[in-house]
Formats: sequence, structure tokens, C-alpha cells
Amino acid sequence: MEPPEVRYAKSGEIHIAYQVVGSGPVDFLLARSGVYHLEVAWDHPLNARYHQQLASLGRLIAFDKRGTGLSDRDVGVATLEERMDDGRAVLDAVGSTRAILVAARDAASVALLFAATYPERTRGLILMSPLATGLWSADCPWAPTREQWEERIRRDASDWGSSAHVERLAQELAPSRVDDAEFKRWLGRLVRNGASPSAGMALARMNMEIDVRSAIGAVHVPTLILHAKGDRAVSVEHGRYLAARIPGARLVETTGADHLFWLSTEQSKVIYDEIRRFVQGLSDVPETDRVLTTVLFTDVVESTRRASHLGDRAWSDLLDRFLNEARTETARFRGKTIKSTGDGVLAIFDGPTRAVRCACALRDRAREAGLEIRAGLHTGECMLRDGDVQGIAVHIAARISREAGGGEVLVSGTVRDLSVGSDIRFTDRGFRTLKGLEGEWRTFSVVAS
Repeated sequence: MEPPEVRYAKSGEIHIAYQVVGSGPVDFLLARSGVYHLEVAWDHPLNARYHQQLASLGRLIAFDKRGTGLSDRDVGVATLEERMDDGRAVLDAVGSTRAILVAARDAASVALLFAATYPERTRGLILMSPLATGLWSADCPWAPTREQWEERIRRDASDWGSSAHVERLAQELAPSRVDDAEFKRWLGRLVRNGASPSAGMALARMNMEIDVRSAIGAVHVPTLILHAKGDRAVSVEHGRYLAARIPGARLVETTGADHLFWLSTEQSKVIYDEIRRFVQGLSDVPETDRVLTTVLFTDVVESTRRASHLGDRAWSDLLDRFLNEARTETARFRGKTIKSTGDGVLAIFDGPTRAVRCACALRDRAREAGLEIRAGLHTGECMLRDGDVQGIAVHIAARISREAGGGEVLVSGTVRDLSVGSDIRFTDRGFRTLKGLEGEWRTFSVVAS
């Protein structure tokens, strides 16, 4: 069939290509994994059928991630929060206030973060073959090692989009179709039109570093996880891991090994029936005051000595000027100043990289004023009530700020993990015991932003 019209939403200065199909009582936001191309996707009849099935249940809104497909190319690798921004921009462009997020693999990680950060925009989550983390670790031994990733990236870079590359992809994504020449011709066109070799490798390296495990418990929307038991692209253990940790999530394991489930009539029917049942079972989700937030604390180093040296009036005037500048800078990075803490600020942000960049900007503004500040950041679940922020994440950020040296921006491991894809550079400051908190907390110092 003729592909739906392609339109564009603006996410900052980036154009994000999207399509809208169907209508109905709910909106589906379909985020693409890997590399994709909105129009080429419709050229395969079974993929087109899958889109039409979703559109029969509600309005289907699909988009190409930045740097791939019909969205702006040559824009670098997007951070996780930029990918969330792109999804919000598309929802805003079509007038959708709340949607069910449908995503697979790396896109599922972004959808999970979106649901935790913007629960008011998320009606439900449908995660297909989702990733919890890109790399092997002791608690995720089924994920590939860095060496395995690097070998794959090296091999794919050498023959991107060739028949040999497509053959490997077919073995991994659709083992039932390895002898289907027409499918492989379509898959090759999808890859070549979806991204250039350099963009494909950059995206693969970013996906290798994805780790959203620290955000899983902050998801409080209805969640359906669909995963083929024999999936060769993403081990079913990822789906089981997430299902065990997302409150109330339901896991459905399908038979077969096709990651591209829509190629199998049996798998496709099971998944469509499960999605239909999930949608029909949704009720109005109550508003929540619990969100995934990055918390920033700052304070002036040796403020007592400076106050004594300058005198009360001069010190008060200097501090007031800096705190006013801090509020302006926080707003520039889309943060919210919660309150002044004597000689510092408490602020929150909907993305860790924005928070880190703001902290560095505040440090620079302070130095221009003849002050030295320290900053601490942590990302975690918080409660927003009556203009204040509460929760253990606030205490962690406060404790980390006290560990920072003069002029240092010190962050938790969670902030570092969720800043994947950015140009922010960190140096490992090791594990620390934080007063009043159990266990040891890994910290990182920002060395470039």
C-alpha cells in the first residue's frame, strides 16, 4: 500500500520525521529501534500489516530517530534525553497529550526512561524485546561483552548494507526468513536507507553503553513486555529481568526465534491479541507525584570565611546576585529552582545531561563573581509536592555535593550511566560511603562539558 504522508516535528533545531495512521480512543507512539526508514518500512507487506493492526486499535504515530531514516542526518549521536525530547516533540506536533509507548530494543530503554520521567504523558508501555543494559555484567550475564560488541561493530563497518551484512542480520533478526530472497532485498534497502555506515556504527556504540537499570523501579505505568523465547538479537533474559523489576509489569513469552515478530503469522497474532487485550484493559491512570528526576545541590566553598572578610552587607549583596544568576541559568537548562539553601541552590531537571551542563555553568558564573562552589548530582525517583521535592534521591545528591571539592561537579554513577551519548567526560572518583545511607556509592567527577 502507499505509505502514509511524512511530516516533520521540530525538536530544538532538529527535524524529526513522523507518520500518523488511523484514529481511535488511544494514541500509540511507535519509537524505532536500530536504524529504520519510515517509507521503506511500508514496502514489506507483513510490516505494513503490523502497522495497520496497531492503527486498528488507535491512532498510530511513528517516527524515525534523529540521525536515521527521514529525520535530520549528520546530527551526531543523540543522548537518551534528546531521544525523549524527540518523542515529546512528535506528540506535541500531533496534539497528543498522553500515549501508549511502543518500542523495542534500544528504543525500549528510551521509552522506559520517558515513562519514568513523564508519567503524565504516558498511558502505558509496550516493550518488545527490550534491553535493560547493553553490556555484560555480573547480574546480566546474558548481555554481550564489550569485546563481542567491538567485533560486531568492526565487521559491520567493513561491509555495511552488503549482501554479507544483510545475511548476518537475517540470521539474527529473522532466522525463519534466511532463505527468503525478497525479504533480504527489502532488509538491505532498509539498512542502506536507514543510516550511513558511520551513523550506524555511532548508534551501535551508543547502544552498547545503554544502562537504564537504575531507572526501572521508577516506572509506575501499566506495562506489557513481549519477548520471543528464541530471540537471537536480544536474549529473553532481558525481558524477564525487566518484568521482575517494573512494578506490575506483565511478561508474555512467545514461541519462535524471529526478533522481527511480524514476519511470523503465529507470533504476530499472539502479539496483536496481547496488545488488544492490554489496551482494552487500560483504565484512567491516576496522576502521580513520583517522577524520575535529576537533583542538583550547590553551595559556596568557605562561605563563612568570605563573609567574614567582606562583611555582612557586601557578602549578602554578592550572594544575592549569584543566586539570581543561578536561577536564570537553571531555567536556561530547563531546570526548576526549588529553593535557596543559604549559600547554595537545590534544583531539579528532567534530564541528567542538562543538569550536569547547568552545574558547570553555575561553577563558571560563580568564578566570574569571585566565588568557588561545589556541586553534587544524582538521578532517582522523587516526589514533587507543593513546590518542593522529596525522596531518597534528594538526600543522595546532598551527600554527594558535600563530598565534592572546590570547583568540582561530582555525580553519582546513575547520572554518568544516563548521560550516555553526550560529549560530557567523567573521571572515576571511586566508591564512597555517604553519611546516613547504606552501602557504597560510586562517584564521578565531570572533567569536560
